[in-house]
Amino acid sequence: MSVDLQLFRKILSVDSTSGQEQELTALLKCELSAPVMESFPVGDGTENLLLSWGTPRLVFCTHQDTVPPYIAPTIQGETPDDVIYGRGACDAKGQAISMYTACKQLEANGLEGFGLLLLTGEETGSWGAKAFSKTGFRAPYLVIGEPTENKMVSASKGTKAFELRFTGEAFHSGYPQYGRSAVDAFVDFVNALRAVEFPKDPVLGDTTWNIGRLVSDNPQNVLSPELRCRLYFRTTFASDAFVSACPARLQVPGLAVTAIGGDAPAEYFTLDGFETAPVAFGSDAPHLTGFEHKMIMGPGSIRHAHRDDEQILIRDMEDAVCNYVRIAGLLLR
Repeated sequence: MSVDLQLFRKILSVDSTSGQEQELTALLKCELSAPVMESFPVGDGTENLLLSWGTPRLVFCTHQDTVPPYIAPTIQGETPDDVIYGRGACDAKGQAISMYTACKQLEANGLEGFGLLLLTGEETGSWGAKAFSKTGFRAPYLVIGEPTENKMVSASKGTKAFELRFTGEAFHSGYPQYGRSAVDAFVDFVNALRAVEFPKDPVLGDTTWNIGRLVSDNPQNVLSPELRCRLYFRTTFASDAFVSACPARLQVPGLAVTAIGGDAPAEYFTLDGFETAPVAFGSDAPHLTGFEHKMIMGPGSIRHAHRDDEQILIRDMEDAVCNYVRIAGLLLR
C-alpha cells in the first residue's frame, strides 16, 4: 500500500510547533480512520491520540509536534526518488504517515492486535509520553518512529540538562577593573568545559554538549551583571553518571547550577533480519513505561531533522511501510 501523498501534504501544511498541536490533532481525527480512536488530554491544551485495531499488543508510536519555525511543504513529484520538503517531513510526520499506512495495510490483510499512538510535546520534554504513561495502558511491544534511515536502533544516548546562572557586578565598561562581567565568567566556564575529558564509550562514542537559551541583556558599555543559559548533554553509558556532577565541579566564581532533568542512555529491542545502529538523539521511548519491549525505527535521516531544508524521500517512507508491516507479521503471529 502506497503512502497517501495528498494526506501527507495536508499533515505537513498544518503548523504543529510544540504547544500548538491542536489544529493537527483535529485534522487527524477527521482524516484518519480506525475501529477505535481515543483522545487523551495531556494537560496543556493538547491531546494524544490512540487508534486501535483490536486490543493492541503492538503499538506504533510517533509525535505530532515539530521544532520551530514552521516551514510549508514542497512536494516536487510523486515517484519513489522524489523528495518532500517541509517542517516535520522527517521528524516526525513522515513516520506518522508511514505508520498509519502500515496500519491500514495490516487492516486490509485481516490482522488485528495493533495500534497507532500519536503523542504531543516530544520536542520540548516528552510531555505527551509522560501523560500517556499515567493512563495505565500496557502492551508487550512498542515501535517508536524517529528518523533512523530505516535502521533499528540498538542503543541511544541519554540527556542531561542544566540551568546555569552567572552573576557579575555591573560597571562602566571603560573601567572593567572595578566590576565583574558575567560574560567573562561564562567564557571561563566554557573553556573549562572544553578541557574536560569525558569517559570514552565503545558503543555510543563521544559525549557531546550544546548551549542554548543564552541571555545577557546588558548594554554594550556596561559589564554584564547576569548571564543565564541552558547546558544540554548527550551522554553515553560510560559518561552518564560523570556528566551529572560535571558542571558543579567546574569552579567558576559567580556560577549557580541547577539540574533540570534528562534520561539515561539505553539499549533497545531489535529483531533479526533488520539493520541496526546506535543513535545520539533522544525520543519518547524512555518516558513510555507501559511497554516491555521497545523498538525505535523510521524513515528519514537525523541529518535532515531540525534544518531549514528538512526533507524525506518518498522511497524511504514506502520502505518504512514494508518494515512496519513485516515487524507486525513477526510479532503478532
